[in-house]
Amino acid sequence: MSNRPDFYALLGLPRSATPEDIRRSYLKAAKRLHPDTNVGPGETELFLDVQLAYQTLSDPAQRSAYNSTLPPEEETSSVIDQQILISRTELSRTQESQLVYLLVKLSPNKKFIETASSVPLNVCIALDCSTSMNGVKLDIVKATAIQLIHKLKPQDIFSVVSFSDRAEVVIPASRQNSALKMGNRIQHLQTSGGTEILQGLQASLEEVRRFKNPNYINHIILLTDGHTYGDEKPSYELAQAAKEENIGISGLGIGSGWNDVFLDRLASSTGGHTMLVSQPDDIERLLTEKFADLSQTFSENVSFDYEIADGVEISYAFRLQPETSPIVIETPLQLGPIRRNWALSVLFEFRIKPQTLQNDNFSLIHGRLEIYSASLSMPIPPIPIEIRLSVVDNVVIETPPPILVQALSKLTLYRMQEKARREIAAGNLNSGANQLQKLATRLLAQGERNLAKTIMLEIEHIERDKNFSEHGEKQIKYGTRALFLPEERTL
Repeated sequence: MSNRPDFYALLGLPRSATPEDIRRSYLKAAKRLHPDTNVGPGETELFLDVQLAYQTLSDPAQRSAYNSTLPPEEETSSVIDQQILISRTELSRTQESQLVYLLVKLSPNKKFIETASSVPLNVCIALDCSTSMNGVKLDIVKATAIQLIHKLKPQDIFSVVSFSDRAEVVIPASRQNSALKMGNRIQHLQTSGGTEILQGLQASLEEVRRFKNPNYINHIILLTDGHTYGDEKPSYELAQAAKEENIGISGLGIGSGWNDVFLDRLASSTGGHTMLVSQPDDIERLLTEKFADLSQTFSENVSFDYEIADGVEISYAFRLQPETSPIVIETPLQLGPIRRNWALSVLFEFRIKPQTLQNDNFSLIHGRLEIYSASLSMPIPPIPIEIRLSVVDNVVIETPPPILVQALSKLTLYRMQEKARREIAAGNLNSGANQLQKLATRLLAQGERNLAKTIMLEIEHIERDKNFSEHGEKQIKYGTRALFLPEERTL
């Protein structure tokens, strides 16, 4: 038995795991390692070990016999350091709905950062080459892509797809065998036609799939400056397929003519995010930063499988760091990446209806965080989360933790611009403008003069033209998101 791997560690489970825990972990590992979809060295042997682990641990008699051969369980450091903060511990018996805020912060334990291996990239750049990209925008993208080729590690896999109203594989997924040849192919890119993002996504997903490996960071970076029309629904379905295969999607929207709502939803459903490229000169910096962030990935996407009580809803979820973005409310939730040098922080808002508060002890949410790290040789055990609150007649007013208060303060600013957008889209111009005025006042009080000035100019535009300008609307949206970033990473 000593030559066999630890079956519990192989499935990322504690020895106290339930039969359901064992089944779920096996299905997840088997899907990730199945020989039909993974051809990496050693993956077939690991898949067979996972099968043996499941056969042994799912049978009570075999599990008991196996457990008797194990040495005493040692206390080991957790791979993930976690901080979970809640805005209140008591709910009131009232006839009104109540809000509760939960902040979850996850970061890799320093011990495991030091021992984790460097993870290769399997990245495809999906590049909009429609007519609107002609000129300086395409020139800068081409120059940046060529620079990135020279920064790739020998084991990295890189591909480029260009798309307009059709897609073309410019650089097939491959390792850096000839940087000069790759660069020449990129240099000869030209613009034509309109923008059909689905075409680019389909071709990019196929390139990433060619070498998809659980021990790589598998990712698509989409660059576009325009809208896509009529293919939004199949694009969302493609993103769901990518999510199931642990392939992330990130978006860079260049200028002001692109559909930020579409691109946000597309990316966030895979745990990715969208960035605004205000000026062509920003393309090089942001694309280079994106590659650097991917290289620092400890876990590309944390998944939260959860259950909540009847009468409770997650009314809002927002990733504060490392990549600011609203989170699509679904089961399981795709929370996003953990970087080696940057924790994952997510803020949840729960709305609780009064009829659910019948007992003195109330379960707000329970579930488990599923974290996979390609840089570690063994799975990370799921992290259970269960939040229970007391229900009382007379609530004692509590002061939320300062970190949570600071996060809520910044998130309030972002949600103010969301509310303004909704009001103006509904034709309530005065209400929307008033919301923006309040936002500008609060930003000025915090020293954010440039963003406040942008908002004031946009209010004038709304009063004159009865709507947002495309440029101003995106500047405000992504400007308030950038408030969560450290100073050196703000736009």
